Amino acid sequence: MSQAGVTTITEHHPRASAIAFEGVSKLYPGTARPAVDNISLTVEPGQFVVLLGPSGCGKTTLLKLVNRLIEHTGGRILIDSAEIRSFAAPALRRRIGYVIQQTGLFPHMRVRENIAVVPSLLKWDKPRIAQRVDALLTLVGLPPNDYRDRYPAQLSGGEQQRVGLARALAAEPTTMLMDEPFGALDAITRSRLQDELHRIHSQLGQTIVFVTHDIEEAVRLADQICVMREGRIVQFDTPLQIVLHPADEFVAELVGAHDVLRRLSLISVADVLQPVDIEAEETIPANADLRAALGMLIENGTTALAVTDEAGAITGSVDLDTIQSASSPP
Repeated sequence: MSQAGVTTITEHHPRASAIAFEGVSKLYPGTARPAVDNISLTVEPGQFVVLLGPSGCGKTTLLKLVNRLIEHTGGRILIDSAEIRSFAAPALRRRIGYVIQQTGLFPHMRVRENIAVVPSLLKWDKPRIAQRVDALLTLVGLPPNDYRDRYPAQLSGGEQQRVGLARALAAEPTTMLMDEPFGALDAITRSRLQDELHRIHSQLGQTIVFVTHDIEEAVRLADQICVMREGRIVQFDTPLQIVLHPADEFVAELVGAHDVLRRLSLISVADVLQPVDIEAEETIPANADLRAALGMLIENGTTALAVTDEAGAITGSVDLDTIQSASSPP
């Protein structure tokens, strides 16, 4: 602890942080209902947790409470067992990566300068910063020689979002907060960046809390989904359980549980993988969804498909009976 009871944050922290909400509330002055209402929730180190719900449900408010862009009015928020108010707010934010839909890049700074903002504040030396910038540009799929000296205006929306992600990762944060970062992008770019984020999370392992109102995006990315309504948690579970067993009619409607094709599009082949006990000529990747699997079965006139991993090795099978079982309404 430093002076005045404020915790000093050093760079000697774990790779991924635990976040705990204990009876957390946020009541804005002049409002009758809290924006966040007595929420208790634990995000384990390295988890990818998605806050899902309609506009006004409190998900963005809950996210911004973590890095104190908004201050909570009740309860406690802990990062690695330390209450966030024990940290000086600027130091806390340097420890937490933050990515928003608008990217927030400084237009007068080159890409390398944008990425280097927090490392510069932390007084990293120039060679270390330069090395980190190039490593991060490579990580997010932007060749350093082509991109480090460009200005944001010279980038596409998807490229700007990649730079925003690199900037959030620059100081090796243990936690990433992401507020609908891909919401303004076209469907193809959005899909590619979701894949990129999934790959980066698998590689780096930070704790990620991600806000979206898009169930497809939530299912594609999350380890756990927290469904919110009117400032409260309605269900907190794995994507598969939320799609197969929604807690109530609100969640069922949100995930489209009564629409068979939509339901199948939210369940991956990997989720229902069966042992390899068939001879199937046709194959499907494990990360494909059951709607695609059903289409292949119908198109090829077969009853089962062999399932392959990223290396192309057969790891299991999926058949019509499995798909029919998964498509049954909750």
